[in-house]
Amino acid sequence: MNQKPVWEDREVKFDIPSIYKTIRSGELILDILDAVEDTKGNSGDCGRILVTNLRVIWYSITSHRFSLSIGYSCILTMNTKTVVSKVRGTTQALYILSVGSNSRFEFIFTNLTAVNTKHFASIFDVYRLYQGSTIYRELKLRSSVVLSGQLQVQPQEQIFNTINGVWNLSSDQGNLGILILSNVRIVWYAEMNNSFNISLPYMQIASLRIRESKYGPALVIQTLETGGSYVLGFRIDPSERLGDVYKELLSLHSVYTETPVFGVFYEAPADAERAPTESVDDVEELDSTAGSEINSKFTAYLADAGTTGGSNVKRKPFYCKELGFAMESLKDGYTIKDLWDVLPSQ
Repeated sequence: MNQKPVWEDREVKFDIPSIYKTIRSGELILDILDAVEDTKGNSGDCGRILVTNLRVIWYSITSHRFSLSIGYSCILTMNTKTVVSKVRGTTQALYILSVGSNSRFEFIFTNLTAVNTKHFASIFDVYRLYQGSTIYRELKLRSSVVLSGQLQVQPQEQIFNTINGVWNLSSDQGNLGILILSNVRIVWYAEMNNSFNISLPYMQIASLRIRESKYGPALVIQTLETGGSYVLGFRIDPSERLGDVYKELLSLHSVYTETPVFGVFYEAPADAERAPTESVDDVEELDSTAGSEINSKFTAYLADAGTTGGSNVKRKPFYCKELGFAMESLKDGYTIKDLWDVLPSQ
């Protein structure tokens, strides 16, 4: 099995050669936005945005050396602003704050055409769909995938086999349950307690094999690092039945690897159906000065929480008189005003 981990939705990358030709299998271009400038990184270059089911891609059409790839799982915040430029007049800008490789990145994309409050709407639409479809891409343990003994089948998911009497060997005594094979994942749940379950997408599988265990021959599945690097064992009797399930799994995994399903299903709505993506009263000049950027204290606070190096320790709540409600205590060096004033006052 030579499955390459999916990185497109999990990383921020710069200047990939011919990025518009590097769309991976299963990645779909859902919308194309022309005449967009990467204002912070490549000011003056007219570019194009490709909205895919995994990421936002920007590349310059004047110099194909310059490009950006922003995976949806890296995005911390995203908003739009109406801006006024002496050169372009009134137009719209998209602000994206993201985290990648333990660093924070702020991007500003400006629509170079006449003002269109719906120009970036598809990015927000697809991003929301991505956030709501993690079951297709991430390992889930003890989640609500099974209700009253019935698997919650996802859109475009097909069930190919349901195997009763499958032992999960994750504990010393083992647990008897049901194994379900679909076109996108493996699901196992205990017969006596449906909340004890596993939902494992094929995209998170590193290896499949049969090997000896203290319970006899077992199906052993190892997950990728992005799936937690787990080793899962299942016993299926008799051995002939185990072999049949193993072969079926290999076949389903092979088909999925060739044509993955990432769970983001999108159809661009008609303009009349699409709601504006912003609600901003003020208009301002867009330039490259610090005053036009998102509050740096706010972005630093978010980035610190979003990186692996950030602190994940839960802080005690306290009553904030300024806001009138209880909130988590702030990290050292920050005030309420630092985080409340998201957009600069100047």
